[in-house]
Amino acid sequence: MVQEKLTDDLRNLIQTIPSVPYLEAILLMKGPPVQPWATEAVGTRLYLASDQAAIILGKLCNSRICAAVPNQPDHYVYQPATPELDELIARLINFYAHNLIEVTNLIHANASQKNVQQYADAFKWRGADQ
Repeated sequence: MVQEKLTDDLRNLIQTIPSVPYLEAILLMKGPPVQPWATEAVGTRLYLASDQAAIILGKLCNSRICAAVPNQPDHYVYQPATPELDELIARLINFYAHNLIEVTNLIHANASQKNVQQYADAFKWRGADQ
């Protein structure tokens, strides 16, 4: 497979990933093989508590990267909403395999920027009517 370049769409995808465990959950769920994963199993594989894994899987469902498995409580499967999203995630996986530090730095930088903005927003002046 050809080494992926960091294109704008790939950078944008990386910048939407809240933390490295989210990326690792995507990698795990995409397989191979693609299979249903129990929340507890994802937590175990990623060294997370089950409640943390459940939060990550819920957000991945909201992002339309995975889906809950019908009739199997707390089970999820990799199921991107579109073929384009699946292809972009495949490119991300290829890029990550060759550029682990760059990807993790992008994720951490984005998370740090969000935390700084949230901290700054806490000090915004509120008018007397609020």
